[in-house]
Amino acid sequence: MLTTQSSLLIRLRSRDDSEAWSRFARLYTPLVHHWVSRLGVESNHADDLVQEVFVVLLGRISLIAMDQPKSFRAWLRTVTLNKCRDHFRRQNRLTEPRLMEQMEIAERDPAAILTEEEYRKYVARAALQLMRDSFSETTWRACWEQVACGRTAAEVAADLGITENAVYLARGRVLKRLREELDGLWE
Repeated sequence: MLTTQSSLLIRLRSRDDSEAWSRFARLYTPLVHHWVSRLGVESNHADDLVQEVFVVLLGRISLIAMDQPKSFRAWLRTVTLNKCRDHFRRQNRLTEPRLMEQMEIAERDPAAILTEEEYRKYVARAALQLMRDSFSETTWRACWEQVACGRTAAEVAADLGITENAVYLARGRVLKRLREELDGLWE
């Protein structure tokens, strides 16, 4: 169980907070990997590019945590685009029309690699999964069943043998913690 209530982004400033870095990597590796793949990077190079993006983050985390960009996702997306450009430049592939078109579209239109709604759903689901160990099984299930599965409080309460009010309280606790955890990462 986590003892700190500060956001994950703030916790990343401490390079010794291995739990925070592990959480961040589990939360964002699939997302950055998705972006890299959508931009046309071959699967055998995608993992390396994700690592390169995280190395940039590691080098700038103190600045980001103190002076957060207006949109962390936009900043991360820009770093990802730049690393993909570097990759294609190293391979002398920047002149390929298909790649250039994909890069230009992604640069002009943030939704080209992931819409706002897709991003929010992805981050919320992934963060909720990561936070599972932070709550009792009943509290966790009450929130998950209602929020992620769309079940009513009455249905969840009946299944878990708790009151509807307990379901609402559980949901509130977990979602409050989720907002704290994602502060600065969630636009």
